[in-house]
Amino acid sequence: MGNLRLWGSLCVLSAVMVIAAAAQDPRPPLAPHTIPDGTTFLIRLEDKLDTSRLQPGKHFKAKVAEDLVGPDGAMIPRGKKIKGHVSSVDNGFHARLLLSFDEIETEHGWVPLIATVTDVPGERGIKRLDEEGEIERKGANKRREIERAGIGAGVGAAGGAVAGGGRGAAIGAGIGAVAGAVSGLFTDRRLRLEKGTTLELRLDHPLQVPWQ
Repeated sequence: MGNLRLWGSLCVLSAVMVIAAAAQDPRPPLAPHTIPDGTTFLIRLEDKLDTSRLQPGKHFKAKVAEDLVGPDGAMIPRGKKIKGHVSSVDNGFHARLLLSFDEIETEHGWVPLIATVTDVPGERGIKRLDEEGEIERKGANKRREIERAGIGAGVGAAGGAVAGGGRGAAIGAGIGAVAGAVSGLFTDRRLRLEKGTTLELRLDHPLQVPWQ
């Protein structure tokens, strides 16, 4: 009798634990052949995206760079195509770009894709700004700009010396430094993602993979 009571108590405890776990995770159970939201994966751009030439609404293509696999084995293999568009573009002092994704190819047709850019691996000059996936061209490297300005100063000094001796060299150096710095600032304004650039995406909605 004692063993039966103990067994009954354990069953009740197990049921309570299951209910408690379900209460802590309010999400509905994942449907079969589904890749859950929050999954991250890599893609590669098939088009070059340059903020100096882009307008909102511009369409672009990409390809899945690694197998995208769900918990039950549902998969979108690498090489499948992705369609997207430019949501917004800002070519100001720090160029910014927001990409949206529309569809992803599967073995049995195209399905909607809702995803966000979370990283641009290997691109040190680009950073992600916020949870919406907007990316920005990082500011100029100060040391590089100083060196570039120094080179400009040297060229300006040489030209000034020819024109007006020592005083001309000093004036020329100042002009060269300004020209070098300004050139660097304008060079760093553009954000450009070359064809083949790798992006990391995060699924913002479960992805149902057709299986027939």
